[in-house]
Amino acid sequence: MKWEFIDGSIVKAHQHSSGAACEQETAIGKSVAGNTSKIHMAVDACGLPIHFSVTGGEVHDCKEAPKLVAELPKGDYIVADRGYDSEALRLQIKDKGAVPVIPRKKNSTRGNDEMDWCLYKYRHLVENVFARLKHFRAIATRYDKLKRNFEGSIALACAFLWLPM
Repeated sequence: MKWEFIDGSIVKAHQHSSGAACEQETAIGKSVAGNTSKIHMAVDACGLPIHFSVTGGEVHDCKEAPKLVAELPKGDYIVADRGYDSEALRLQIKDKGAVPVIPRKKNSTRGNDEMDWCLYKYRHLVENVFARLKHFRAIATRYDKLKRNFEGSIALACAFLWLPM
């Protein structure tokens, strides 16, 4: 758990997954692409998933990041892309005892002088997890109506990713 990588990926919801009204949470949101969900994932230095959450597709990465970071075990570095650039998140990561490796947006006045670009290059590990997760058809095109069922499918797929270890 020396390095932890976080990112989010959108999953398009199948037309049959969003239908009649339901009292339970569905985590399907409306976005430009239609009905979508977003998987927010945390990955360790070996490229194995350690925590995830599911929200509607319209939820920005920065809004879900504080909850995701709070659930992570203690690590030395937390690496994310520009979508997670916020001072509040950087402070939360520092309070946790880790170093944030998050590039600042292009319009930032502070710049990226303290950025560890060598470590940032390993961010592909979290992208690889999304690529492997989307090999599972039930995740690539979300068929489940309820959030809890979709989370169960993701948890099962993550368990399969851990098996070769």
